[in-house]
Amino acid sequence: MAFSSLPGVVWLYTLIQSLAVSVGSMMVIVGGVLGATLAPEPSYATLPVAVMISGTAVSVLPITRLMRRFGRRPIFLAVTIVAVLASLLAAQAASDGSFLLFCSAALGFGCALAGIQQLRFAAMEAVATHLVPKAASTVLLGGLAAAIIGPQLATSGRDLVGAEFVGTFLLMAGISGVCTLLFLFTPSSRAQATEVSGDIRSLREMLSNPTLIMAIVAAVGGYGLMSFIMTATPVHMHVYEGHGLDQTKLVIQSHILAMFLPSFFSGWLISRWGTARVIVLGLLAYVLTVLLALAGSAILNYWTALVLLGVGWNFLFLAGTTLLPMTYAPAERFKVQGLNEMLVFGFQAIAALSAGAVLHWLGWQNLLLACIPLILLLLLTLLWWQKSQNAADLGVEAKTGL
Repeated sequence: MAFSSLPGVVWLYTLIQSLAVSVGSMMVIVGGVLGATLAPEPSYATLPVAVMISGTAVSVLPITRLMRRFGRRPIFLAVTIVAVLASLLAAQAASDGSFLLFCSAALGFGCALAGIQQLRFAAMEAVATHLVPKAASTVLLGGLAAAIIGPQLATSGRDLVGAEFVGTFLLMAGISGVCTLLFLFTPSSRAQATEVSGDIRSLREMLSNPTLIMAIVAAVGGYGLMSFIMTATPVHMHVYEGHGLDQTKLVIQSHILAMFLPSFFSGWLISRWGTARVIVLGLLAYVLTVLLALAGSAILNYWTALVLLGVGWNFLFLAGTTLLPMTYAPAERFKVQGLNEMLVFGFQAIAALSAGAVLHWLGWQNLLLACIPLILLLLLTLLWWQKSQNAADLGVEAKTGL
């Protein structure tokens, strides 16, 4: 996959992504482990992670509306400042042993991530149409560094200063501050926010497009299933099964690497094979994830299952992201992007919130079995979309007499 044709701003967005998204990978480990320590009930262990994702879900529409009005850069700067403040609040929560304060900090992290998630759209808007899959996959490559930075912060900062994990959050505050400085070097998008005009369809009209439904379902289903299994994994490994924090970190770190490593070639796969085949590959990876996780509780089972979970997420999420720009006019982009992000992170929040309760009350195996109907639903949606595409192609041929 050649990257030389991409403009420099895409690479700057990728660098910022690699630093800013590390808060998410850090919280996957620290949120569950520290949450289990501070929570009044074991079933609340994953609540901080769920609150973070809920913060992303509820913030994404206001953030996209603000970006539409003021441009992307001022809002990117604002959300990184929020990340700094949330990191300091989390450090105070860890020091005081306050679960409520920790959840409040997690909400701030979620708000910041809602803004950072718009980086892939900013990158896609900075390139020609034929480079859109490449730009999206390149920005997602920033997650590779985040997969290393976040878990490393969790372990290196754990006993660095004061109470457990205080140092982790202080380091995170520094990284978020660096992101603020880097955004000062990105181009102002104020003009982009105002120059595009035109009629904007209602959501009902937009959702009559099968391709938009497929784009949203691929992204929502991919993110929701991934979040459901990933959020429960460190808690089940470390708290229920007694595996060490280093082993848990290895599994989660490998999972996050697997989420983004395929970006080296997944954009090329979409361009060459089409989105439908890439979605099928993602669903196949999810099926193998469930089977391997059900097969045993050895470290190798967790590691292999979570790696496949990451690969499946990449294929499904990137396929959905690539389909999305095909479904709206330029004037509609913020409205459709906001809807997509709200649904993606809304369902991700539900998945993360329910993961702890399902794990506590129904157990690990039942949690995995619950994923199978959702995988089937994704497959049925894909078949329906392909059928609608074939019908549309036949209609065009009939009109043109081909």
